[in-house]
Amino acid sequence: MKRPNVLRSACAIAVSLSLAPIAFVAQAADASAENKVERIEVTGSRIKRTDIEGPSPVQSLNKEDIANMGFDNLQQLLERMPANGSGAFSTRGNSQDSTANGGASISLRGLGPDATLVLINGRRVGASAFAEGISNSFVDINNIPVSAIERIDILKDGASAIYGSDAIAGVVNIVLRKDIEGIELNLGYGDDSGTGYDETTASLVWGVKADKGSASIILDYFTNGTLSAEDMGQFGTANQSPYGGEDYRSSRGYPGYFYVNGVKTIDPDCPPDRATGSGSCLFDYGPYNMTIPTSERVGAIGQFDYMLGEDLTAFLELSVQHNTSEAGGAPTPLDEDAGLTVPGSHPNNPFGQDIEIGRYRTVDAGARRWDIESDTMRIVAGLRGVVNEWDWEVSTQRGRSESTQTGNRSQGWVRTDYLQAEIDAGNYNPFGAAVNSQDVIDRITTSLVRQGKSSITAYDASISGHAFTLADRDIMMAAGAEYREESVSDIPDEQFQRGLIFGTEAISAFGSRDQYAAYVELSVPVTDSFELQLAGRYDNYSDFGSTTNPKIAFQWGINDELTARGSWSTRFRAPSLAQIGLGPSEKSDFLIDSYRCAADNVDCELLDYNFIFAGNPNLKAEESETWNVGMIWAPSQQFDVGFDIFNILQDNKIDSLQNQDLYDDNCNNQNSTVCVRNAPQPGQTLGPLDVIKSGFVNIGSQEVQGVDLSSHYGIELNNFGDVKFGLEYSYLISFEKEVDGSTVDYTGEYEYPQHRWLATTNWNMDDFAANVNLSYIGEFEDYNKTRTVDAQLLVDMSGSYRFNDTVKLSVGVNNVFDEEPSFAIGDGDADLYGYAMGVHNPLGRYIYTKVTMKF
Repeated sequence: MKRPNVLRSACAIAVSLSLAPIAFVAQAADASAENKVERIEVTGSRIKRTDIEGPSPVQSLNKEDIANMGFDNLQQLLERMPANGSGAFSTRGNSQDSTANGGASISLRGLGPDATLVLINGRRVGASAFAEGISNSFVDINNIPVSAIERIDILKDGASAIYGSDAIAGVVNIVLRKDIEGIELNLGYGDDSGTGYDETTASLVWGVKADKGSASIILDYFTNGTLSAEDMGQFGTANQSPYGGEDYRSSRGYPGYFYVNGVKTIDPDCPPDRATGSGSCLFDYGPYNMTIPTSERVGAIGQFDYMLGEDLTAFLELSVQHNTSEAGGAPTPLDEDAGLTVPGSHPNNPFGQDIEIGRYRTVDAGARRWDIESDTMRIVAGLRGVVNEWDWEVSTQRGRSESTQTGNRSQGWVRTDYLQAEIDAGNYNPFGAAVNSQDVIDRITTSLVRQGKSSITAYDASISGHAFTLADRDIMMAAGAEYREESVSDIPDEQFQRGLIFGTEAISAFGSRDQYAAYVELSVPVTDSFELQLAGRYDNYSDFGSTTNPKIAFQWGINDELTARGSWSTRFRAPSLAQIGLGPSEKSDFLIDSYRCAADNVDCELLDYNFIFAGNPNLKAEESETWNVGMIWAPSQQFDVGFDIFNILQDNKIDSLQNQDLYDDNCNNQNSTVCVRNAPQPGQTLGPLDVIKSGFVNIGSQEVQGVDLSSHYGIELNNFGDVKFGLEYSYLISFEKEVDGSTVDYTGEYEYPQHRWLATTNWNMDDFAANVNLSYIGEFEDYNKTRTVDAQLLVDMSGSYRFNDTVKLSVGVNNVFDEEPSFAIGDGDADLYGYAMGVHNPLGRYIYTKVTMKF
């Protein structure tokens, strides 16, 4: 495909992705208007333009680019993008300790999913019903089927002045396919060789166009198998010490330990290789983990336009999605808080007296498993038209997401009061890793339900057109107003709230807010080659106040080959409803109780401890200031190169208090109300850690600075087809966070590599096509700063042949050389298995084939 004429502009070249340039085809409204050039709205601006050029850096992928990447999962596609960084997550690693099982996100610039605004067709969508990481609200990109996507725009610039809250790191705008004619059927299957992971996909695309309007419907199906811990080799165990890592096995063991006359006493049957010096019996929960759980997604999207008059069109967007997935982990872990005891009369009690159970795990009840179902619905209805050469639009949107997480008696959910009753009756044996009868197991297990809901209702109105003429130059303007209502609720099972279920993060959150906003944007052609963009937006929130954010940007065509651009803006992010309305919620993390170790010479190893979080209604909004400066050199239509330097300074960053800092400041006090300890054992100064209480605060500021480089080169080989090369490269200059008044430099540290790039090659000749993609993630330091995590280079290859106008066959291999994730010493929280789950994909060589049929 040759570059369209519209890409002769250097700025237009700058916003194309490295795979292939984007073609925008102008369509006349009817035969009588064939000489009228259509204006389109470009991500990063509300002003409609005659082409895609603009002063903001945008990376775009069209549907051909997406197909060339070979992914049927949007999360896997976006994680290959160099602008994506630390903080993103996905269904891999779904476990009983995850709070957003089944969901996936993107994290531009490594600032977190809540700093990246995700749009569909330029509009906001509702947040996931389940927050991630206790309070991290995000848009679940698993609800967007790849088959429905026309284009993905990644805006790497400040956008709060245009789109409002959350656009701190940038914007990802998913543009859905429409203006479809005919029927398209897609079938696909792929397999990670040597494992249980596979993917099956199917989609049906139908569309019709007529003089009065158009209609399109897309049906999509996706399912994948399980990548289990047993498929992962060394990455399937929590004990990474044999490989040079940490031993993250749990102190909730099988067998466990007890308190006899108040003295911690290990079970006599604990194997020596699992016994610690302080009397704990360790348990490896890794083999119970599902690295990537099975999931299934079924969705439908419809888009409809109908012309009510020559300059008046009604439109409707409707989407529904039903997702199911699994999550799971090791059997129920119990600790001192469970308050379990064993009477001296118990037939299996080797101590012959009443004792207390310290830490123990009901392995005989089986691994815990969750079944997750998520249903989302989104409907947008509105009118658009033209009055006196002004484009206008009004619309209303309603979105809803509901998620249900269930576990039944056969899925390992033990209730402590039931367990205590069976121990008292002498029926359940907690000693010596005994396997109790199924009748007893049935009497100690229960069923659970967690329900989450989020909703969004929005109304908006906008205009765009020629505002006035100044010095013989047309000033273009866009303006609009918005009103939005949001709510979220996350209700755990009442058995969690009563403290009867242990070892699983329990979330409880409620919140709602309404917000209204007004914005204006001007495009001022100062000269024939210099355009100035001025924008401002006012937002008012019912729960924390108002904010005003400006933006100034320019693009300057220095000559026919060289273009400069730059921008400055302020941005903000309102506290998420989960961060404000979170009820007491529990999670676990690993640390060394160094105070107790020093005082009593016990608990001197890494052990897992409980943390309780709660929301903070007094949080302030995050604020940021950003600037971007870039140049694009395009000496020919076949070659271009561009670079941008960016800087984001974020104040009032909302985060939880650092676990280690909380420990250091509060845990050397037996009577602390923040670091709660159990009573000391006889002759000891400090008791065992019970729970550490945490919360969310505006911790300070963080600043990220980097460079983006993009280049494209095309060669016409005459009878041998066309070849296109592309490169997208992102270099992290610095990433600094202020924590408790001290500045911490994360540049090149754990999960913050300085180098990321994506290189692509695409060859087309007649009905043949072939692609080679190389994605690179640079090295970074281990979490404990003792070694360097190796860089990773993944090679993906694909090819296709179109037999005729109807049938096209594609085959491909992702991760051709079957590269494993780079070994890493993890953080003791999310990363426990020897690799950085948020950075490196655990999938091995993945071979796939697809068939496309058009009628």
